[in-house]
Amino acid sequence: MSRIGYNPLTIPDGVKVEFKKKKVTVTGPKGKLSHVLSPEVGFEEKDGGVVISRINDTKRSRQMHGLNRSLVKNMLIGVSEGFEKNLEIIGVGYKVEQIGSGILLALGYSHQIFFHPPEGITIIAETPKRKVQADGTPNQLLTGYIKVQGADKQLVGQVAAKIRSFKIPDVYKSKGIRYSDERVHIKAGKAAG
Repeated sequence: MSRIGYNPLTIPDGVKVEFKKKKVTVTGPKGKLSHVLSPEVGFEEKDGGVVISRINDTKRSRQMHGLNRSLVKNMLIGVSEGFEKNLEIIGVGYKVEQIGSGILLALGYSHQIFFHPPEGITIIAETPKRKVQADGTPNQLLTGYIKVQGADKQLVGQVAAKIRSFKIPDVYKSKGIRYSDERVHIKAGKAAG
């Protein structure tokens, strides 16, 4: 069983942590985040760091102990370094274009999709020069990159998942939007049988 909740958190340089009435507010160069801690845990600043403690030893308290510690850790990392998810667009005729703070996607539908990010999220769209496959041949299908950046880890992941949902990778032709580290297992079609 993990004991992650006992590990103290160090506060990075340039980050300010405030605690009032179970609400933790973290301010740093990348932004400001806040979270209301569960009633089962306590908060204490000690030796230039943060310690999350649990009030009692019930199962619920043990669960919330590690969870709240991880959430506060992600807040500290988010406001100091930020989080990023990278997406790739693969498919002939598929493209992405940066328009202001949003992106315009052409994904083979009869219409284009304009996506405007929520507050606190930055989206950067790029067109690749040429990506080379493992065997040295250029990948003609890779038509765009999308970077989703922000301080809130949960919101960055949610926005990246929303963009990916516009065209989930096809398991027969490998076309669609995928995470840069995602592997799509290609199925054999009827002709392979």
